[in-house]
Amino acid sequence: MSNIDVDVLRLPHGNDLPLPSYQSEHAAGLDLLAAVPAASPLTLAPGARALVPTGIAIALPAGTEAQVRPRSGLAVKHGLTVLNAPGTIDADYRGEIQVLLVNLGSEPVSITRGMRIAQLVIAPVSRAQLREVASLDETPRGIGGFGSTGS
Repeated sequence: MSNIDVDVLRLPHGNDLPLPSYQSEHAAGLDLLAAVPAASPLTLAPGARALVPTGIAIALPAGTEAQVRPRSGLAVKHGLTVLNAPGTIDADYRGEIQVLLVNLGSEPVSITRGMRIAQLVIAPVSRAQLREVASLDETPRGIGGFGSTGS
């Protein structure tokens, strides 16, 4: 495990919220909090989606990315997940982190201020250098696609 310094800017609508944090000693993701107004929680109807503000912006070091991932507890209890999981935040993005949530459950879900809505995982990035070739090497799997290695 290694530590990476990440600059965080609290935006005005997130000033009173704690910064994202790890919830256990070996957690991979920082919990992102909803920066919706306290007086007007966001209600997601079944099948609905919404972009939820977090009240923070970050400056990632070059060579890293941040992935926005679902929280398993929200998924299992409410059917709430991150629609574009994992969402990618590039190192040169400086806007507010927002989380695209979707309610795949059968009941409306209320998103309240300070609610833990997603996880943020910081990861190193490798960039591919594509080389066009006339053919690819053979493998036992070959061109077998979806479900070709078993059920």
